[in-house]
Amino acid sequence: MSLHTWLQLCIAALSVCVRAIDRTELLRYGEHTGDRSLEPGAGTDQRSQQLALDKPLHFYHGKFHSVFINTNGFVAMEEPTAEYQNNMPASFGMIAAAMGNLDTSNGVGKVYFRQDASPTTLRQVADHINRAFPEDDEVEPIHALVVTWENVEPHESSRRGDVLDGKRNTFQLVVASTETASYAVLLYPRDGLQFHSTLVGGTSKPIVAGFNQGHMMPWSSWSQDSFYNLISTNEVSVRDLSEQTNSGKRGVWVYEIGTSPYFSAIAPGEVTDLPPEAPQEGHAVEEAEEVETVSEFPVYKVYPQEVPQLSGFPEEPEETQPAVYQEPGRTEKIAAHPDPVEPYPAPNRIQPLLHAEAIPHQQPHYPEAPPLSHPHYQPENPQVVVVDDGDINVDVFSYNYETCATTRHKCSSFADCRDYTGGYCCHCRPGFYGNGKDCVAEGKPQRMNGKVSGKVFVGDSPAPLEFSNNDLHSYVVANDGRAYIAISTIPPSLGPSLLPLSSLGGVIGWAFALEQPGYENGFSIVGGEFTRQAEVTFLPGDEKLTIKQEFRGIDEHDHLVVNTELQGRLPEVPQGSTVQIEPYTEVYQYGNNVITTSSLRDYTVTLDNGVTQTKSFHWKQTIVYQSCPHDEIPKVDYQAQQLSVDQVFVMYDATNQLIRYAMSNKIGSIHSGEPEQNPCFTGRHGCDTNAACRPGQGNQFTCECATGFTGDGRTCYDIDECREMPQICGPHAICNNQPGTFRCECVDSFQFGSDGQTCIKVDRPIDHCQAGTHNCDIIQRARCIYTGGSSFICSCLPGFEGDGRICQDIDECQPGRCHQDAVCSNTPGSFSCQCRPGFHGDGFHCSSGSEREKTQCERHRDGALVGSSAFGPRGPRPLPGQFIPTCDALGNYEPTQCHSSTGHCWCVDRNGQEIPGTRAGPGTQPMCIEPSVVLPPVGPTTRPDVSPLPPGSHLLFAQSGKIEHIPLDTTGLTLKKSEAKAVLHIPDKVVIAVAYDCVEKMVYWTEITGPSISKASLQGGDPIPVIQSDLESPEGIAVDHLGRTMFWTDSMRDVIEVASLDGSQRRVLFNTDLVNPRAIITDSVNGYLYWADWNRDAPKIETSYMDGTNRRVLVKDDLGLPNGLTYDPQTSQLCWADAGTHKVECITPSTGNRRKVLDGIQYPFDITFYGRNLYYTDWRRDAVIVVDSQVGKETDEFRPQKQSRLYGITAAYTQCPYAQNYCSVNNGGCTHLCLATPAGRSCLCPDNAVDVRCVQRESQS
Repeated sequence: MSLHTWLQLCIAALSVCVRAIDRTELLRYGEHTGDRSLEPGAGTDQRSQQLALDKPLHFYHGKFHSVFINTNGFVAMEEPTAEYQNNMPASFGMIAAAMGNLDTSNGVGKVYFRQDASPTTLRQVADHINRAFPEDDEVEPIHALVVTWENVEPHESSRRGDVLDGKRNTFQLVVASTETASYAVLLYPRDGLQFHSTLVGGTSKPIVAGFNQGHMMPWSSWSQDSFYNLISTNEVSVRDLSEQTNSGKRGVWVYEIGTSPYFSAIAPGEVTDLPPEAPQEGHAVEEAEEVETVSEFPVYKVYPQEVPQLSGFPEEPEETQPAVYQEPGRTEKIAAHPDPVEPYPAPNRIQPLLHAEAIPHQQPHYPEAPPLSHPHYQPENPQVVVVDDGDINVDVFSYNYETCATTRHKCSSFADCRDYTGGYCCHCRPGFYGNGKDCVAEGKPQRMNGKVSGKVFVGDSPAPLEFSNNDLHSYVVANDGRAYIAISTIPPSLGPSLLPLSSLGGVIGWAFALEQPGYENGFSIVGGEFTRQAEVTFLPGDEKLTIKQEFRGIDEHDHLVVNTELQGRLPEVPQGSTVQIEPYTEVYQYGNNVITTSSLRDYTVTLDNGVTQTKSFHWKQTIVYQSCPHDEIPKVDYQAQQLSVDQVFVMYDATNQLIRYAMSNKIGSIHSGEPEQNPCFTGRHGCDTNAACRPGQGNQFTCECATGFTGDGRTCYDIDECREMPQICGPHAICNNQPGTFRCECVDSFQFGSDGQTCIKVDRPIDHCQAGTHNCDIIQRARCIYTGGSSFICSCLPGFEGDGRICQDIDECQPGRCHQDAVCSNTPGSFSCQCRPGFHGDGFHCSSGSEREKTQCERHRDGALVGSSAFGPRGPRPLPGQFIPTCDALGNYEPTQCHSSTGHCWCVDRNGQEIPGTRAGPGTQPMCIEPSVVLPPVGPTTRPDVSPLPPGSHLLFAQSGKIEHIPLDTTGLTLKKSEAKAVLHIPDKVVIAVAYDCVEKMVYWTEITGPSISKASLQGGDPIPVIQSDLESPEGIAVDHLGRTMFWTDSMRDVIEVASLDGSQRRVLFNTDLVNPRAIITDSVNGYLYWADWNRDAPKIETSYMDGTNRRVLVKDDLGLPNGLTYDPQTSQLCWADAGTHKVECITPSTGNRRKVLDGIQYPFDITFYGRNLYYTDWRRDAVIVVDSQVGKETDEFRPQKQSRLYGITAAYTQCPYAQNYCSVNNGGCTHLCLATPAGRSCLCPDNAVDVRCVQRESQS
């Protein structure tokens, strides 16, 4: 029976086909893991390497501090002698994993070894041991020796004819030790033992596996009993090593090999039975083995499919009872599953391997990837439309007659290169999918970036509207098939007319569609490099539009890159209209490197007066790609697949000039039939975004974290490869951890050499624009444009004129600029309009009378009412079915809008446009966010715990969804840039302000996407929410480490509040005379509070006592945008960074003495003091800037690898400076809040206090 037939039987029976382990389930190995390798050896010309052990190894009665690794498949306790192959048992102690007369001298076979004490490795080994001895106490190893023999050949195999030609063995030995015992774990992957005997002295002898005591003690005598044989001495028993077990897992053997102080005998694992669903003596499996052919590359078996899912889908996942399942039809994409898949919620014992293939510039050794092998499906629908291929260049990329040795770098970092008769091919490794040139991680959300160009006519317009490199961004939730696409800078004259073209991003949906059993999405087949051309004909007007897209693969940021060109004419969709697209299906036909589709689609246009129009267009599409012509692995013979698209949302945001498309995509059979109900195939499961959904029988399923993540499947956390393997990137390189993977980048003044992995020193040109060393006019009047090398040009900003080095303001107040009843005022680089007294409006539209001009929402509402023909006693009433928007007291759209007739409710943006995916049915309301609040981005769940900081002082700064640190040297004046790294990941959040509590070594932060205030220990642990309610935009935070309180600003609620460090006892200190409060800082010792308000009309810096009394303005003159604020207790100086005046200044609050520290800075956000240095974050430079406050000079800068805006910054001290205030002892005698003042303290009660025991006393000494 063939493997293909066996697979079909598995499908038909919906049974679990449990197999032996495969190579991906070996412990990670190769040079990238820190492994050393033995010199090549062959037969009697063997090679041994002595290895001094970090922890002793217990073997029989002895304790060994070193071992000898041998090329012939064993580890010895002393240097091997030559007699052992013909005279077993040998005179020396050995662990024979698969000993024979082996050969690693051909350049293919390797022997890797290392010592490992990492938590991931020890956890994996412990799982094997504890599974093998279920009745014993759990073993927790402290040390592991990992030895891997990869692709070793039998020596002198040619003498036996062709039987052994090309056969290679791969196996692994792990010796795990505790303080008092050692265990041997032997792993034999199913395809790992391809030959079972070798020639020894001209005689064929079976492979040996076992333990030999040897002459270990002076008083011990050699005997036959000193050798413990794992198997019988025949070839059949050798083959059984990968088919049987004593650990409950096929191919894994576990033994206790030594104990201290007493030892009795080698103890084998106690679980020889396999799970009940596993075929113990499966006839189908046996026959499959008999017909296996052996080639240079081993034959691989089928892996189950991984269907990840995104939480937050519009519908809640169905409640299901999971079960065990092994799905057919997928081979190359899935990371191996070391344990039988268990029904949820049983904890997943599998720890994903750390894949160094994420390094784009290294070529480490990896377990071989399985070849593509799918069941054959033959569509029978005679109605399929055939579309002409058209004249499209098919040379997307090409495979030339080259070999892996010269072209390995052309494969994806997540692929293996394989030589064939006519050339080479690339194959994605398990856990990844694609065409080998481009591979992406299974279950990981995908992003796409690109540009849109071209010319489009709208309606009868004689003049086209041009696209000029408009940005296109897409986000795909790979585990439920949901795709989001946005195109920027679309003018209102074009935006509504593009709404019907959701298919503009439909190819993204096809590429990452949710796969039904036995079918593949586009990326699985064509990868990331292909061309797509679509012809759209609109009916009935016969307007034609051509869409050409070139997909260029995956860039260095793991984003798919696409260029789009539009040419033709669109029927006009009037402004203010909405478009509804019903679910549709599309048949994709597969030919030789060509895929075609053709369909007729309808869409409904609803005009702003409520009138609806149903229209249609004909869609014809051709996708051209290049598969590898040399691949000898049978391809899946797809003739057609059907893409099902539903939940289509289209929206044009006129204010931001954005068009958005969203849709849900599934790929499956073209034949009608009972739809799949398993949540893995509907996308309605509860697995984590970075987890695979494993379908079982019926509606049962399990969840399993994807490669590069760990967890129980419902919640998955990123494995930080950079932390677990600090030296993985080599010298002069920085490891940048990313969700599910990591990247290596060379440090400044280094770049990757020709080998793609070694950082070499280079002399780089200077970007004077970035460095700020140009001679252009100030940034308010000019911009510096980098042109390559060390060159740049200067250009005046709009509103100014000149040569860029000197720019003069242009007076824009020309006739007609403002309304006729408004006054125009010229400002530097711009102008403003203001209605004259007696008129109201924004200066561009002014009206007389006492009433203000109506807002957009009010005009929309009143227009809908006036257009109604129904009248009631209180005026016009809407007709049945007519939607009337609701406006708030200021005339803005309420964030939640409801239809009075249908009962449906949905969220809208500030322009009243419906936000896709928010519509809820009658009786329920969506949770809508105020339009002014930043929407939380969709993204993967990154590991949220904190990396403990090493000893010493540090700078902490916020960058989008993470907090990073830069260590300071012992002087506190120098940045240790090479040791900088992220210490806290807060996915999907925008962190604004950070503060540090030196007592508990906690970092506090505010974020505006929630919004919320949280904290986390820098010694390690999870983030702890502190305040999650009654916040809108918390932008500043300060900690009083003496009084154990925190203060924060909210720039939307215009308040300053205080609370205890756990978030209790919350009290508003100020809620008047605040416009844009941001930075806030405490002088805890003296009892002062300082804050900055960057109100553009009247910026100021204020101060008060910490109890809120004695409020006064400290600085109000010559301020622009005072963003950052810091206080130096050593000099008693308050300093700030101003993004408006571009200065750093300081003042002594007690005297009012003010001094300029530095001018000419660009766009600072926050600032902090440490020693004599000031450190500030800059938005334009994307850097932390170091300023010597005493000499007023910039001395250094640090740029994180990720070039994006930096927000708050603070210093984390090694220990708290000695100090006290009136609240630092016994809470100042207060029952609740103790807030210090210069001469005492105030005992205050929290707002809305219900505790009658709260005693409030004003400041007293």
